[in-house]
Amino acid sequence: MQSVIKTSSVFSSGASKWDIRQKVWDYIEEKNLANFPRPVHNRIPNFKGAIQACNKLADLQEFKSSQTVKVNPDRPQQQGRFVTLEAQKTLLVPTPRLRTGLFNKITPPQGASKEQLRVCSSSQGVRDFSVPVDLDAKVKVDLVVVGSVAVSEKGLRIGKGEGYADMEYGMMASMGAVNESTVVVTIVHDCQVVDIPEELIESHDLTVDYILTPTRVIKTNCQLPKPQGIIWTKLDTEKLEKIPILKKLRALEEQAGKDVTLGAVPAAAEPGLQTSQPKRLRPEKGLEERGGEVTSQRKLPLSVTTVYLGGIPAGLRVSELKTALREREAPPLRLTWQGAQHRAFLDYSDPQAAEQALEALQGLSVNGHSLQAELAKSQRGGKRSAQSNRRPRPSTGPKSNTAPPGIKDDTTEKTEQ
Repeated sequence: MQSVIKTSSVFSSGASKWDIRQKVWDYIEEKNLANFPRPVHNRIPNFKGAIQACNKLADLQEFKSSQTVKVNPDRPQQQGRFVTLEAQKTLLVPTPRLRTGLFNKITPPQGASKEQLRVCSSSQGVRDFSVPVDLDAKVKVDLVVVGSVAVSEKGLRIGKGEGYADMEYGMMASMGAVNESTVVVTIVHDCQVVDIPEELIESHDLTVDYILTPTRVIKTNCQLPKPQGIIWTKLDTEKLEKIPILKKLRALEEQAGKDVTLGAVPAAAEPGLQTSQPKRLRPEKGLEERGGEVTSQRKLPLSVTTVYLGGIPAGLRVSELKTALREREAPPLRLTWQGAQHRAFLDYSDPQAAEQALEALQGLSVNGHSLQAELAKSQRGGKRSAQSNRRPRPSTGPKSNTAPPGIKDDTTEKTEQ
């Protein structure tokens, strides 16, 4: 099946970055080229074949000779994080949305097995097996791996529109962690390799040296320079308030006598960039773009699709199950816990989200016990109405406890008798 966008017939001469993003996202959805989470709009797509593409990282000479590798935190690059750890290299992962700092250095247990390294490369592993790396750390990054929404064979890159990869690189340049010889790699689906007009690329935009896809390794020989630091006029006070580490860097550069004048207006110059991008609620604090399809915890959709989870062992805490669901990237909108019956029900926003969660939950084992995931009986047979998608409550016993993922306390520990 043809899966490469013919850019000559897709993008007009006046196409913006946002036009290109939308076309790529629409194409991936139309051709069903992505895994969970879906839809891919406003995300770095978790494309099918990401594992094969990431595995090509190990064949790059620049990777083989590197000691410290920075890999972005998105799901499609998880295998890249694993490959880096397996090669016994130092792995740095940016703090999600730069909320609490710049990097996390992943520190696997001594003598970690391959399975333990896979855990360390996951979202949960990044949280549990890492130490922070601050601006004043003496770090040299040999290789940078970023995600993209679109990239050209000439090395021109378009992200999802929030500018985090560009800012991360700019901060690394400011702290001396990267220089003009640092190699930048992006890992994408073949259809994400498109023609990008050079006039769309600005001074703060990160370019790439290699593109890895499931079928190709492209050396771009990009001639455009990479950012040499943060361009403060591209930022505003609102952005600084959201990213405290930017405020710290600005103070340091101001002390060093550099011009740190901010822009008078938000840097968002196109739809979807930074403050104009629709905000999505997340069920947990974790890696960027985690959690899949999420709605308000107070207002669930009228129609949900429910997954039955059986075989829950006695003594398992609901918090442990929620952790396992997050690790599998399958957190539901709502979890109904019936531990005394050794089961739980997981509500998802629509049949597609439920099917993707089912795929992610196959082979799930908690505390040595295998759990069985399948569509709840009320979901079988293709029913889609709001009434049929509401799980019937048991007719006896106290009302079951429900709680959205991400709640910090254990109020859902009470089980339905």
